[in-house]
Amino acid sequence: MSIGQNKNRKAAGGVRQEAGATKTPAMGRRERRAAETRLKLFRTALELFADRGFQNVTVEDITEGADVGKGTFFNYFESKDHVLGVMTELQIAHVREATQAAAAGKSSIHSTLHHLFRGLAKEPGRSPNFARTVIGSFLASGLVRDLIQRQMAEGRRMIAGVIADGQKRGEIDPKLKSADVALEMQQFFLGTVLLWSLHGEPELKTWVEGSFRLFWRAIAAKDNERKS
Repeated sequence: MSIGQNKNRKAAGGVRQEAGATKTPAMGRRERRAAETRLKLFRTALELFADRGFQNVTVEDITEGADVGKGTFFNYFESKDHVLGVMTELQIAHVREATQAAAAGKSSIHSTLHHLFRGLAKEPGRSPNFARTVIGSFLASGLVRDLIQRQMAEGRRMIAGVIADGQKRGEIDPKLKSADVALEMQQFFLGTVLLWSLHGEPELKTWVEGSFRLFWRAIAAKDNERKS
């Protein structure tokens, strides 16, 4: 593991904290500041990518916009490309929260997945331009594409566990393969974000609500279809 990767992992706790993941240890003042700085760099970078295009933004542009030193940037990221990894960390944190909620058994799987859809929509739903920038930047960088593929594979694995739990509880059709359902969920969500980013109206959360209803109808056990 490189020095930059190790630093990224240390700072990832702040990302999980922001996303609302449970069972995350409370952070000290220094850790909170580090997490805030990392997110500030990420969001500054996304604004610049949206305005100028991914290829036309330098590390210096990002640090100047975030009002931090160049050395500070490399405390958190190995390169400009790695900044985009924060988005996948934010999304994985929501998935991890869903797995913890399912394991706790205090809410239905329907409710847990519904909450997950809403959580995943928070960051890309900031604006259509923000969503387009993220999608375009992901496609522009091979390094980031590899990172996303790994993170999405991890996300599918965790979602499949939630689906399997739902099948055991009788909420989800037991004939379905949990891994296939997890993949379908990612396709439902990503397709929704892409289409919304092109139209922009109404808000992403409205689009997501409609997508979730269709997704649940497709996977629900017959006795649970009334929830859709």
